[in-house]
Amino acid sequence: MTIAVLALQGAFIEHEQMLQRLGADTFEVRQLSDWQRPKDGLILPGGESTVQMRLLKELGLYEPVRQAILEGLPVFGTCAGMILLSEGYLGTMDIHVRRNAYGRQLGSFHTTGNVEGIGNDIPMTFIRAPYVEETLSDACQPIATIDEHIVATRQGRQLATAFHPELDNDIRIHQFFLEHLCS
Repeated sequence: MTIAVLALQGAFIEHEQMLQRLGADTFEVRQLSDWQRPKDGLILPGGESTVQMRLLKELGLYEPVRQAILEGLPVFGTCAGMILLSEGYLGTMDIHVRRNAYGRQLGSFHTTGNVEGIGNDIPMTFIRAPYVEETLSDACQPIATIDEHIVATRQGRQLATAFHPELDNDIRIHQFFLEHLCS
């Protein structure tokens, strides 16, 4: 299995390492020629959503990435990746997201929680994280909440978390992505 990792900016290396631990091959997408390689899924990492969106457009990646997701390419977005999937950005996931919902860097925190269909006591590291203010259709299912805020959603072959599972040692979320969405 080969997973493309958007590597324009942000925490992409940690995703690559996690996927490789699980036996998946990865490659970085930095330009359109990278995107054209065969792939079984896509990771949209954390980082700065505004910068990533600008670069997707400047590099001619916006439409090909968006179209592939709409056509069923499995995708997992974390933090800024969740924002990229949301309404007003790539718009492939029926969610309205509040950016920087937990404040600045000082508002970052770590907790554990239940992620429906994946497990209990999942480590959750939030860094200037968003949360989902609203799901916009029944196709999009909230699968984790913290303090009554939606922090993970699933819609078809799309998975999004407001937190960074790639920064913890727990493999369950990436394993779920590979086994249930990419296969």
